[in-house]
Amino acid sequence: MLPSSLMQVPDVFLGMGEAAFAELLKRISISRLRTYQLNTEHLRHAAPRLWARLSEHDADLATDLAQAILVSNLDMIIAALDALGVEHQDGFFSKDADLSAQLSGDWQQRTYDALKAKYPPVVLEFYLNHLGVESGHAAELFNPA
Repeated sequence: MLPSSLMQVPDVFLGMGEAAFAELLKRISISRLRTYQLNTEHLRHAAPRLWARLSEHDADLATDLAQAILVSNLDMIIAALDALGVEHQDGFFSKDADLSAQLSGDWQQRTYDALKAKYPPVVLEFYLNHLGVESGHAAELFNPA
């Protein structure tokens, strides 16, 4: 459990705003999520209800949505981890990994600048914030310059 002073996944969604959230939902690849019984139209129609639940800091929903967004964009995650020099296996790394050296200084901005032309900026911004939260290296929301 992260200390309450650190950001959590719902904070990333809320901090990026409702318009970014709607764009992130569009980036979920239903074909990559075969276990879910929904489609992109259902997601778009559900967006206001999902946003309301996130506004109540529904951590389970935030985690599920984050996983759906990130699994749909594994190629970007691999590129980001490669750019950061993080050892990984197809975009996944040990939760116990010490990423202090890789996630220091302006790591989010450097990675964003390196990849923003190749990947959807809203998804890249979300991932860099998510990585910061999950690794304990984010006390505030990253907003690209």
